[in-house]
Amino acid sequence: MNANPKRRKYRDNPYTLMNNEDEFCILFIDSSNNVQIIEVPEFVYDTFNLFELEDLSQMNEYDRHIEHMSFDDISFSKITNKQKSLEDEVINKILCDTLKKEISKLPEIQKRRLVMYFFNDMKLKDIALLENCSPRAVKSSIDISISKLKKILKY
Repeated sequence: MNANPKRRKYRDNPYTLMNNEDEFCILFIDSSNNVQIIEVPEFVYDTFNLFELEDLSQMNEYDRHIEHMSFDDISFSKITNKQKSLEDEVINKILCDTLKKEISKLPEIQKRRLVMYFFNDMKLKDIALLENCSPRAVKSSIDISISKLKKILKY
């Protein structure tokens, strides 16, 4: 059984492809740290192989972009991608928890419409069709719920 040519992989890629002339296998380490070799059909092997090649292509493209960046671009990206402080994370967590709690206190219709609009990315006319009402009624309901949340959160 031959392993494919050694390819560069993402560190979280858990498997290795192996093949003989008519035998296709995937080697991986299971949760008990035992090496497992599973024989798979050729189309499954080809799918994994294609995924590895696409992965490699993306890594190479990423490397090329980093290679062509100037020092200013790299330093700018490091500045803009700065990690949030612990205080910011805590504040965001508290705000999210408070918002969830306050949304749950809204009347059922307002809560449902607000969730569909903001969290499910539905359009007003689609919500109106589901609710058997006009888009204007949906918009009004959402606006009222936002103003209630603003009062509670003092924004």
